[in-house]
Amino acid sequence: MSDKLLISPRLSNEDLLPEKDQKWGWYSIFAFWMSDVHSVGGYVFAASLFALGLNGIQVFISLLAGISIVLLFANLMGKPGQKSGAPFPIIARMAFGVFGANIPAIIRGLIAVVWYGIQTYLASSAFIILILYFFPSAASLADASFLGLSYLGWVGFTSMWVLQAIIFMFGMDMIRKVIDWSGPAIYIAMFALCIYLVNLAGWDNISFNLSSQKLIGWDAITQMIIATCLVAGYFAGPTLNFSDFSRYCVSYKQLKVGNLLGLPVNFIIFSLFSVLIVSASIPVFGEMITDPVETVKRLDSGLITILGALTFIFATVGINIVANFVAPAFDFSNVAPQKISFKAGGFIAAFGSVLLTPWNLFNNPEVIHYTVDVLAAMIGPLYGIIIVDYYFIKKGKIDIDSLYTESPKGIYWYQNGFNMKSIYALLIAGLLAVYATFFIDGLANYAIFIGGFTAAFVYRVLMTKERNEAISVSASLAEQS
Repeated sequence: MSDKLLISPRLSNEDLLPEKDQKWGWYSIFAFWMSDVHSVGGYVFAASLFALGLNGIQVFISLLAGISIVLLFANLMGKPGQKSGAPFPIIARMAFGVFGANIPAIIRGLIAVVWYGIQTYLASSAFIILILYFFPSAASLADASFLGLSYLGWVGFTSMWVLQAIIFMFGMDMIRKVIDWSGPAIYIAMFALCIYLVNLAGWDNISFNLSSQKLIGWDAITQMIIATCLVAGYFAGPTLNFSDFSRYCVSYKQLKVGNLLGLPVNFIIFSLFSVLIVSASIPVFGEMITDPVETVKRLDSGLITILGALTFIFATVGINIVANFVAPAFDFSNVAPQKISFKAGGFIAAFGSVLLTPWNLFNNPEVIHYTVDVLAAMIGPLYGIIIVDYYFIKKGKIDIDSLYTESPKGIYWYQNGFNMKSIYALLIAGLLAVYATFFIDGLANYAIFIGGFTAAFVYRVLMTKERNEAISVSASLAEQS
């Protein structure tokens, strides 16, 4: 840092400063997305799309279209983090100001709290299978409940909560090791489960028309568009703060390769396994089962049961740590860097997740979709503002010094550390998206796009003066050279 732009302790700590040892290659990014995709939550979410009335092929196409949108935004959101080595809340300072960035950081952090609880609960469901398999007498603990969760459920939830806390305590190196193998591990269970169920069902008895209703023409297209938007909304959280991980990547080229393999390629394979397993559950069990934990629970094979439960546990733990522990760790630390460390920020999210009683949020497809809609309405505008600011206003240029200083000479100081234009754009777009979600029938599923495009347009208009100034400066520098 230069003498004129001194590092402010109110804006930095060891975890928030630029990463100097960028050593992640394409595989680490690939493994990150595998951990994000390969979870009980991801499986249940994908399978729950059948509730829209779509058949297997239509669900598969919707998943592919949605994940392609996620790939686009992952590349866009990951570039500034890889280039600067800074995490998401620091990147947000470019658009919101060095103190204004606390607004998007808190929004993202609160979203992570919700999903941390949900994913921990889903992992605990798989853990309970193991408990009952080895200790059948523990079933008596399911007779009584507290806050809507049985005593057995509390044992499983607490166990998964502690396991994740232990992993997190060892820091980012341990987290990287976990995601490097937890994502691939799920393929072992998925492959074994798929082969086992298809063999039981018989290929001729498997149908990909899983919906009770048959949609054709515009009705089918409409539901497929909704499903595509839901996929984009489901991955909106980890994609928004992707800089938290792209900051460790050795190059942008490696980043894009990892994104390509981890998102569309990996998602195609995972979706094929998911659709096959759900389809095979009908002839095997006499009903469609969209929860892989329930599927494993009903199987007679002890080996498949244990293998499936273990891999679903660790795969879900993997996504929870990368998507919902790391994000609030940086986000809450950004609010008070000298008081809240990276680890303290993560534990704030972990404790908050218990208070939400996540088992009451994630109990049917309607709740899943509604939760995704509301969260997407909150973070869609952040995409629009940050992308427009970095690519169209700042022209891809980052002043590292200005990200960590309280000096009015820093270009991200704006007005006392706040860029009111980005805040206005966030409020306008956020209110519109939330209004559409709650009060306009048929628009709730498009909340992330309504908020995103509205914020992008409003912010672009409000920042016209700054954009013109940036163009003038670039032109002057070009003439001098």
